[in-house]
Amino acid sequence: MDSATPILTMTGIAKRFAGVVALDDVDFRLFPGEVHALLGENGAGKSTLIKVLTGVYGTDAGEIRLGGEPVRFTGPLQARAAGISTVYQEVNLCPNLSVAENIYIGREPRRFGRIRWAEMRRRAAELLRKLHLDLDVTAPLARYSLAVQQMVAIARAVDVEAKVIILDEPTSSLDASEVAELFRVVRQLKAAGVAILFVSHFLDQVYEIADRMTVLRNGRRIGEYPTAELPQVRLVSLMIGKELATLEALDDKPKQTGEAAQPLVEAHALGRKGAVEPFDLTIHQGEVVGLAGLLGAGRTEVARLLFGADRADTGRVDVAGSHVNLRGPRTAMSHRIAFCSENRRAEGVIEDLTVRENIVLALQATRGWARRIPQRRQDELVDRYVKALNIRPADPDLPVRNLSGGNQQKVLLARWLITEPRLLIVDEPTRGIDVGAKAEIQKLIAELSDGGMAVLFISAELEEVLRLSHTIVVLRDRRVVEQLPNGDDVDSDRVMRTIASGNGGTS
Repeated sequence: MDSATPILTMTGIAKRFAGVVALDDVDFRLFPGEVHALLGENGAGKSTLIKVLTGVYGTDAGEIRLGGEPVRFTGPLQARAAGISTVYQEVNLCPNLSVAENIYIGREPRRFGRIRWAEMRRRAAELLRKLHLDLDVTAPLARYSLAVQQMVAIARAVDVEAKVIILDEPTSSLDASEVAELFRVVRQLKAAGVAILFVSHFLDQVYEIADRMTVLRNGRRIGEYPTAELPQVRLVSLMIGKELATLEALDDKPKQTGEAAQPLVEAHALGRKGAVEPFDLTIHQGEVVGLAGLLGAGRTEVARLLFGADRADTGRVDVAGSHVNLRGPRTAMSHRIAFCSENRRAEGVIEDLTVRENIVLALQATRGWARRIPQRRQDELVDRYVKALNIRPADPDLPVRNLSGGNQQKVLLARWLITEPRLLIVDEPTRGIDVGAKAEIQKLIAELSDGGMAVLFISAELEEVLRLSHTIVVLRDRRVVEQLPNGDDVDSDRVMRTIASGNGGTS
């Protein structure tokens, strides 16, 4: 197909759910050999548009054309057969199967009804070589990193001769080198004429890889723009529908807590074999302590030890001056320590429950199931936090699975804030959410700190750690290498040198 002719057009797309307008008269175009970013806040309609395209949802109005021909898919398998493949943030593969089996699952080469294993492995290895990937195709997929698993998912899409590949938040769990490798493969596919629909909340990555972008807001298309012609500040304003006052308010470093702040949680030589080496850490009332380091440096392991999710092999923890034996999360909760996991799907929200049920879950657990929270009290608490965190849609009876990722994150925060914790541990609370929701959560953390709550804050985005933290704890290779008061002499270069060298930033 001529690269000047769209391979995919969506015209006048509309979709409603129980009175909620998810998409309203949305147009979208995708050309061969381009990377096109789909941008917008959580809840803007990005996921719904992709699900309409791939047949997960039907349309209430509008038309979809692929290669100039009208199409209407009844499910992702039919869309894939037509040449549209999707690689999701949570890779939809089977980690217990081999690399080759994942590439050809459901399409295994057979003879007389039996799988030709040698042929399948040969073809898988050849396919991966074309993408410059050197993998053992007989090894279980679980042996490889998430980045490699995404490459395998892309390889599967390439093998079915996809005309359109949708990458839905593919970089949210990747480090810089893994992102670079993914983008190398994306550029290779682009050069081969494949059309790439790229969804990401990392705007720097969008500007690095995308040729054009379409912006959605509140279910409507705001516009389609060449990437080179739309400044990033203007893009963010289009996405959130207002100027960046909420972000600009957080540009300055936080004020220090001062000498009067009392130690709330003190870890003394706390460690766990194979997870993190023994470390000392003090978190004061009203202090935000940020954990900085590369993926796998031990940040989450520190958080899990302080919440009792993992048992320490060495050391002790004091809370408000008294020794506490953290036998498990229930003990931590009894001392008003809360933990928002980075894995909000597996360890956070429960998708089959409503917004209300998810929010009151932790508070009910602290009371015990025999002492039910009265319905009126539930309604009061849930209404307060839905409003305070701007959870959308503001319907507490919606299943939480119907909310966007950013709003699910807010529900998880509400669950713990309702317990009135003294220490809030948040692990990647802004990962994979839009810039507006990110600003709201950052502002909330600053306000909680100002109100006297201690916060242990983990983020892969160093600028975010610097913006919010009073103290920065740097980890490398599963050990604490330095603790830095966040003063004028601390910047991203200083922290990165410390991460790189592991010796306080000197080379």
